[in-house]
Amino acid sequence: MAQSPPEVSRTLSIGHRLGEARARRLAAGRSEQQYGCVKLKLDLHDIYNRGDEIERALRAIIDEAIAKKAPLVEIIPGKGSGQLKKRVLRFLDRKEIKAIYHRVEKDSDNFGRVFVHFRWK
Repeated sequence: MAQSPPEVSRTLSIGHRLGEARARRLAAGRSEQQYGCVKLKLDLHDIYNRGDEIERALRAIIDEAIAKKAPLVEIIPGKGSGQLKKRVLRFLDRKEIKAIYHRVEKDSDNFGRVFVHFRWK
């Protein structure tokens, strides 16, 4: 029985770095969606041992970021042994994928999380 790909959750924040500005906007009654601050999130915990599904999920989240012009994608490979994170970083290092995004940030606070930043014109 084939399992469905992991659900890609969408949150309306671009991370903890904008905490104060976000709080001011929300206090003023304005939503973050008005500012185009959409962050896509992919949690790979459920498919950590299925290589083909990992590839599809990574490609799908990149394609969704392109379609929605999301400035940030959060990929959660989890902590574990680090093999899944290495696989994610190898995927992001491919020439055709690297041409799409602006930069990759390894979360210094959480080893099991990678941020992919995009710049849209």
